[in-house]
Parts: sequence; C-alpha cells; structure tokens
Amino acid sequence: MRLQIKKYDKIILFFFVAFISASSLIWLFEERFDQSKWITNPTQRYKMANDIVESKLLIGKTKDEVISLLGEPEMTLEAGGDTLLYKLGNAPSFFKSEQDRLVVLLYNNVVAQVVLTPFKE
Repeated sequence: MRLQIKKYDKIILFFFVAFISASSLIWLFEERFDQSKWITNPTQRYKMANDIVESKLLIGKTKDEVISLLGEPEMTLEAGGDTLLYKLGNAPSFFKSEQDRLVVLLYNNVVAQVVLTPFKE
C-alpha cells in the first residue's frame, strides 16, 4: 500500500515547514537583553533590540534609569519631551544600507514608548 499525498497537501506541508524553519532561525539569532553585552559590544546591539521593544523593558522607567541600564545615548533630542537615540550596529542584510536606532521616547521624564527606526548618517 502506497501513501498518496495530494499536490495541495504538499504545498501546505512545504509552507508549514518553511514557517517553522524561519521562526526557529529568527528565535535562534535574536538575543535576550544583556546589559553587559549591550555596553561592551555596541555593534551587536541589533540582536537585543527587538527584545527590549517587545518585552517593554524600558516602559515606565525614568531617564536616569534608562541611562543607567543602557549607557549614554548617541543623541538626545528635546522637542516636547526627551528622545534618546541608541546606535544598534549593522544587522546583516542584502538590502538595507542604513543602521537602525533604538528610540526611547520620554514624557514627563518617564519612558512612554520604545521603537526601532532606520537612521541615515
């Protein structure tokens, strides 16, 4: 008795395996935030940036607490509140030429939002 797999089932199986593989690779190459690695290896910060944003690690912290945790920012902007920018290093990519920045938006000296944004130098 031979197992017959329909063409439609093969396509679904292929996409399922591709999704699982891609998710595993993303998880494998992403790192959890580690303060000592963040401070000592600024060119590899891009590996931890998503964890900082997704875990909401900085939300509710004061500006001094953020600086104590992440170090001095590359740049501070003051327009209606403070904005701290941190360089993340260059993630391997075939298409992107600009570096991402971790942008920490403070309102009344408390972190309200943290985002990643491309930044041309």
